[in-house]
Amino acid sequence: MHRLISKGLMFGNLIRVDSPALVARYNRALLALTGKQTGLHEFHIDISGFSPEIGAELGDDLYLNPRGVNRQFILLSTDQSSAPLLNATFSVSRTILKRFIEDNRSALFTLTAQDAVAGELVNSVHSADTPARLFDIRRIRIEADTTAGTIAAAARLGGMIDDFTTRPDGWFDDVLIAQMIDLARDTGDVTRNPVQLAHMIYDTPDFWTSHFGGLYVFRSVGHPAAIAMSDVAQLGQLPIATVIGGDDRSAVASLLKLNDLVEPVAQAKSKRVGDILRQKMDFILANVASEAGEDLSNLSARDLRHLARRYTDALPPAWHTLHALVRWAEEGAPWPRITSDDPGYFYTLRARPGVQADLVNMLISELSPLDARQMFICHKQAFYAAYATWPDAKRDFVADFLARDYLGDKAGMRATLFGPETVATGAAVPPPARRGPWG
Repeated sequence: MHRLISKGLMFGNLIRVDSPALVARYNRALLALTGKQTGLHEFHIDISGFSPEIGAELGDDLYLNPRGVNRQFILLSTDQSSAPLLNATFSVSRTILKRFIEDNRSALFTLTAQDAVAGELVNSVHSADTPARLFDIRRIRIEADTTAGTIAAAARLGGMIDDFTTRPDGWFDDVLIAQMIDLARDTGDVTRNPVQLAHMIYDTPDFWTSHFGGLYVFRSVGHPAAIAMSDVAQLGQLPIATVIGGDDRSAVASLLKLNDLVEPVAQAKSKRVGDILRQKMDFILANVASEAGEDLSNLSARDLRHLARRYTDALPPAWHTLHALVRWAEEGAPWPRITSDDPGYFYTLRARPGVQADLVNMLISELSPLDARQMFICHKQAFYAAYATWPDAKRDFVADFLARDYLGDKAGMRATLFGPETVATGAAVPPPARRGPWG
């Protein structure tokens, strides 16, 4: 994985912790949450406060995520909102943590100026011992406080102030006044600077989990279903009407279409659309050529065309499907009839804008595994697992492409590939009118 790390494609955007004060705050929070501490004097943390260095030190990459169900977190700075979430077992965890930080940025900025904020994403499930138990997760509640208990103390002080101002004899209660003064030394003036956190509950109707081989759950759509990337028969009875295996491509395609969750990548005939499709073809070509022992370093567009001609007979059907679509987009050829049985079908799709867009694009990346770029953007766990199995030539090709073409303009690349983003309220930005052969 050294290529990915050196190019900023793995462990990128982590927050560096190297001051004695911050290390001490982290250790206090870590001790409160896990009963453990680190001996490291500097390390990096993700949005949840997880550190890969500390995970290696403790021999436990789930030290803040026991049983992979109830994610704990340590906040040293609101800057963590821009960091990734490593070793995610639920797709919603980073989204909820980011929203929690943004919803409470002012209060958290004040609190983390003097102490660490530690907490947990709490749901009703403490152990995912059976697949059915995962469906009990419907709402995540965040519990958080500083290691000194500032928020709890502020709440007590607020109650005392209410009691003091509403009771007729409040001014004569010397014990109450002394208690308020004592608490105020720690909390400050909560009447002018309230120390409290809002927006602590988040609904989670739709999610992906890594448990049981990978499971996608769609419950907020018109036709709810679960899509299992492992053997459906081994999941047992699930509390949802429809359960589909990821290998049943026609059923998955029907579900996505029935719930209006996808649209074609090729919205119209244009060179831009052709470029997107050609890049998908290049990743498929790189897979074939690297397995044949080809050197893929410093390839030009012309070099790639030569490789495509050389390995035409070895290229999988998905490449030829995309090639037919390129001819439609760029040369005016008749549009190809592409059904869900076609191996290239999911390579031609993307999520429609909406609250499920990220989850749908994540699913599509698993169903089009040779598109390394989409997998890297939408499903980091699957990408890193696949990367470990690739020949070195393909690793170099993909890492160089992502570092050159994606990291330089992430927002622009995502907009080109996936269309408009979903707005923060959860409402979808209206998509453009449908055009093209699937319109």
